Amino acid sequence: MLSIQFIRENAERVKRDVLLRNANAPIDRIITLDDDRRRLLGQVEQLRAKRNTASKAIGASKDPQEREIRITEMRLVGDEIDRLDGLLKAVESELNAKLLEVPNVLDPGVPAGFDEHANVVVETVGEKPAFDFAPRPHWELGDILAGIDFDRGIKMSGSRFFVLRGGVARLQRALIQFMLNEHAAAGFTEHYLPYMLTEESLYASGQLPKFRENLYRDEEENYYFIPTAEVAFVNLYRDEIIPPNSLPLRFVGHTPCFRREKMSGGRDVRGMKRVHQFEKVEMFVYCEPEQSDAELELLVSRARMIPELLGLPYRVVQLCSGDIGFNATKTFDIEVWSPGVGEWLEVSSASNCLDFQARRANIRYKPTVESSTRFPHMLNASGLALARTVIAVMENYQMEDGSIAVPEVLQPYMGTDRIVPPGR
Repeated sequence: MLSIQFIRENAERVKRDVLLRNANAPIDRIITLDDDRRRLLGQVEQLRAKRNTASKAIGASKDPQEREIRITEMRLVGDEIDRLDGLLKAVESELNAKLLEVPNVLDPGVPAGFDEHANVVVETVGEKPAFDFAPRPHWELGDILAGIDFDRGIKMSGSRFFVLRGGVARLQRALIQFMLNEHAAAGFTEHYLPYMLTEESLYASGQLPKFRENLYRDEEENYYFIPTAEVAFVNLYRDEIIPPNSLPLRFVGHTPCFRREKMSGGRDVRGMKRVHQFEKVEMFVYCEPEQSDAELELLVSRARMIPELLGLPYRVVQLCSGDIGFNATKTFDIEVWSPGVGEWLEVSSASNCLDFQARRANIRYKPTVESSTRFPHMLNASGLALARTVIAVMENYQMEDGSIAVPEVLQPYMGTDRIVPPGR
């Protein structure tokens, strides 16, 4: 959330950034509401001061008639204060709601563009594999291996669900364990997190109110199923003050993620590329504002290290203004090449959100015991997302007979160097 002071002092920049995002936000209405809030607050404070002064005069007066007149006057003043207080609360309520609709400001280095087609490829690493046969997409490989069952997933849950079994299920589990171990060894503290959160938590992280239609919700208990572990990590310290000398805090966790994918209309959704339930290993950082640029570099390096260790061709892409997320000021995606589907698949988004989420969640820290509180900066990155990493491994390491060579770094987790079709 942007502070009202920042919006007032940088109104033209905020409006420009909203337009660059192809978004809408009621900036003029926010400033008008804040003007009304200040005016009403001033009137209330003046009347309260008047009432306090009159109360002292009433207490000192010895004339009963004069006292009664003053008491009557103060009742009228009290009624006016109550009326203005009601107006003030209504204005403050609308102002706070409107502030939640404003996206983060953009880093000056973010390229301008309408949508993902204006994203900038920063670097491409590795060579696309050459096959002496036509590479199959993962759904065909899944059939050969009896490892991906879309029909039974659809039967149980509907479209965009699937069942993994055998070697492919072990592959996903191996990838999760491998990634958690790698990030934990680099100093990220592993967490097990709730998969359902309160509405307040979703507002604090920035998923609400904007993305309500893309979230799954238990209406009876009013719990939301997490779309990413980022939401839980934001809320770990909600309404708290982090003690001095605690930052940076670097976390990692594995969770399922639940998304309705209403915004994927018109995209190719065949296979496991865009589904309602998937796994993800997520990294998250709380840090001092002066360190957030360096922490973003760290997250990008951690995310890109995984495809490097797996031997997957990948590229780093900076998102343009029209494709960047609501909470982020700057984002780099890591995309891996999948030869069977012939696409670069996003497996990580590494974002710096500045103090945007900390303000929404009312999270502060003290640099020193004597210093005043500040808002920390928050950053997040997938490290990495599944099932797309499973897709990339299957399609890059496929053999002509449909078996999958297991990357060397995963073999200790898999206990084998190959996933083979049943009966072989």
